Amino acid sequence: MTWLRALREVVRSGLTIEEARLEPLLALRTAVGVAIVIGPALWLASPAYAASAALGAYSAGAATFQRTWRPRKVIALGAGVGLALSTFLGYLAAGRLATFLPLLAVWAFAAGMAWAVGSTAGIVAATTVGSMLVTVTLPTSIGRALEHAGIIALGGVAQALLILLFPIRRWGAHRDALADALAAVADHARRLRHDPTAPFDPEPLMTARDAAAVTPSQARTRPPVLHGPRGLAERIRPVVAALADPDVGAPAEGPGRDRARELLDAAAEVLDAAARSIRRGTPAEVSPGSTDALRVDEEHEVLEGPARQAAERLVELLGEALDIARCGTRGRMPAPPGPANAQFLVRPTMFRLVPVVVRAVRPELRRDSPVFRHAVRLAAVATLGYLIAARLPVGHGYWVPITSVMVMRPDFHQTYARAVARLAGTLAGVALATGMVRALGPDAQVFGLLAVVSAGLSFTLNRTGYAYSQCFTAAYVVFLLGMGGQAWEQTVPERVVLTLLGGALAMLAYVVFPAWETPRLPGRLADWLAAEGRYAAAVLRSYAEPTREHHADLRRALLASREARAAWQETYDRARQEPVRPRGLTSREAEEAQEALKGFDRAAMLMESHVPRDDSRPVPQAERLAEALEADTAQAAVDVREHRNPDWVRVEEVLHAWEGAAAGDGSPVVRRGAEMQKQALEDLATAVSRTPLERDVGSAREEQRVRAAAAAEGDGSGPAHRGG
Repeated sequence: MTWLRALREVVRSGLTIEEARLEPLLALRTAVGVAIVIGPALWLASPAYAASAALGAYSAGAATFQRTWRPRKVIALGAGVGLALSTFLGYLAAGRLATFLPLLAVWAFAAGMAWAVGSTAGIVAATTVGSMLVTVTLPTSIGRALEHAGIIALGGVAQALLILLFPIRRWGAHRDALADALAAVADHARRLRHDPTAPFDPEPLMTARDAAAVTPSQARTRPPVLHGPRGLAERIRPVVAALADPDVGAPAEGPGRDRARELLDAAAEVLDAAARSIRRGTPAEVSPGSTDALRVDEEHEVLEGPARQAAERLVELLGEALDIARCGTRGRMPAPPGPANAQFLVRPTMFRLVPVVVRAVRPELRRDSPVFRHAVRLAAVATLGYLIAARLPVGHGYWVPITSVMVMRPDFHQTYARAVARLAGTLAGVALATGMVRALGPDAQVFGLLAVVSAGLSFTLNRTGYAYSQCFTAAYVVFLLGMGGQAWEQTVPERVVLTLLGGALAMLAYVVFPAWETPRLPGRLADWLAAEGRYAAAVLRSYAEPTREHHADLRRALLASREARAAWQETYDRARQEPVRPRGLTSREAEEAQEALKGFDRAAMLMESHVPRDDSRPVPQAERLAEALEADTAQAAVDVREHRNPDWVRVEEVLHAWEGAAAGDGSPVVRRGAEMQKQALEDLATAVSRTPLERDVGSAREEQRVRAAAAAEGDGSGPAHRGG
């Protein structure tokens, strides 16, 4: 993608209205938290104390809107404590540049490394850097430092208390994640009616698993309905795919295909009903036609062989889904198998996060890590922005580094898009608030009320796009400054200029010290290939020796393959938006390799749907194929990473020997799945196997193709599209 097209995509993305469900009650509760600290502070103390209280309450409230599965009150308290600590340290070091700049650099670097833990930790940590920068404009003394830090922490406590006293849709995010997983499987079943090879994105299942991890205290209060349905969705997913597939399931035409479509349609309706029941906490209705379709007639059933086995298994699983749909939250869900102390995924408490954070951060402390490079950029930009702002003949110079810190992200597209969105939102918000300030005149109480209203609107629009929430955030800040007695002429033009300067500084920092994802594509593809090979081998070993231990290994390999696939997808999506020449893999090669690996994963999933039970007859040939697949994919991963052509010698030898074996090996599903996997591996080799000269020519052609597409889009002769 060229720079011109990348910048057009950045502007489009930054100003796009995202389709997200608004949460006005949550926004109202959070705005009330801001109000109950601003009001008493104005009445009992001064506007300066009210501004500190508002900083803590607003930032702690904003933290609770981040995507996290921990209780919102815990997030609010954690954000309040972090803001208070950064404020206190900022006060102590703000007297001299020799003490403040090193502290700011170290704090910003640590905030950047917090992205290793997750996006929520990274965003909240960046907020504490902003808090530290704001404090340098206030009087410095240990007593005042403790007072303002305490008031900021009080804002977080106020938000936590409101969450505790006025809970809104408790466990709502967890319900939504689980319902989305069931709805995704329902949508897949519905698409399989028309396309028997329709792909399935496992992201909703991964999100549901992440949401299922709870702390011990959460496990004691979690609703029963959140215990079992996730495993049900996991078990139904491969069964519907196996039933629809014409190679291992229902025939492509005839009564068998009609029966498969009938079962898939019933499965989609039942799963959607279960999803509605979980999301709303009330029973859901299922049509009598779908219920009748789930009855398997022993004498007149038209499906035979593996297709009939899949149909019987699907009917059994959908019976559990029907129970969920009909009972809502009143039914008792079956507990997951295993010992009593292992019936939930454990999430560490806030007090036991230190070793978890250390384990997450340690692998990222290397020069080629995007998180490490982001931390270095954040530290450099925060200190440089502060020095530049200190030399400018304007007030409130801290808005330069604050803008840079708040818009910067570990990847190119988000950093640039947020910079554009912040500037646009700031211009609109400042213009709106300025007109109101000039019309109303100086009145601290009125400005405090307007600040609360602006905060509420900002929270309401939090998930519709950064530009639109930033509009009311900018208005909120203008009203706070007006509450403190700042004249609009001093704050409005300056803040616009300083915001523009901070955004430009953040953009420049990424160009000077980038963390491009494009060169990482071969490595991510290799990791995904190796993980898929281990998953396929684990499936085959469950056929070779169907024991509980092998079934547990299969589950672990499946989860590892999903993580590798998600890492590839994230890198691939980011690389498509970068103005970087393809290295190692062109976008077309990457797309073809991705489709090949998806086909390989689908073949393993189809075999997984027919994995025999513990007491079933083993398939000895499966063990040899498992060893060959695991060895060949592991070596091929090394080859892809080092830009060599992969081959599948061991797999070919095993399949060739298998051709001469007796037809009655007991598992036609394994034979057909192995053939599908071999074809997928050949497609992968075709996608990535090229001579060095061909690769260089391909990269040049890819660049020419992208430039031609961009030119066509620019003059209106071609359709606009995303990607590179």
